[in-house]
Amino acid sequence: MSIQLNPYLNFRDSARAAMEFYHSIFGGELTVSTFGEFHASDDPAEEGKVMHAALVGEAGVRIMAADVPNRMDFSPAQGFSVSLSGAAADGETLRRYWSALCDGGQVTMPLDVAPWGDTFGMCVDKFGISWLVNIAAA
Repeated sequence: MSIQLNPYLNFRDSARAAMEFYHSIFGGELTVSTFGEFHASDDPAEEGKVMHAALVGEAGVRIMAADVPNRMDFSPAQGFSVSLSGAAADGETLRRYWSALCDGGQVTMPLDVAPWGDTFGMCVDKFGISWLVNIAAA
């Protein structure tokens, strides 16, 4: 088995919606387990919270996520970005991902030719996750 590095995103009550959003963009297979399914919380309000979600998307995209339990402190995502990169041949797919990630979010740098020659853009999606998209020059 090879080693994988996957972003593991934390949310407060919106992990299911976020992962369904990412699933609509990246396709593949999404699995979601709740605290209630695993009897992992004594708090009835947490029964439907996501204990663990995993998306194995198309083209090698993998994302994991969970809702932070009520008893734990939660700080919204900051100080990192999730980066999507590909060759010029993947440009159409990456542009489609970019467009979908920006829907309902905020573009912080439009997808355009960067000083290093690649096409690059930055956005924050509607769940507060920062994304970088880089399409290598031909």
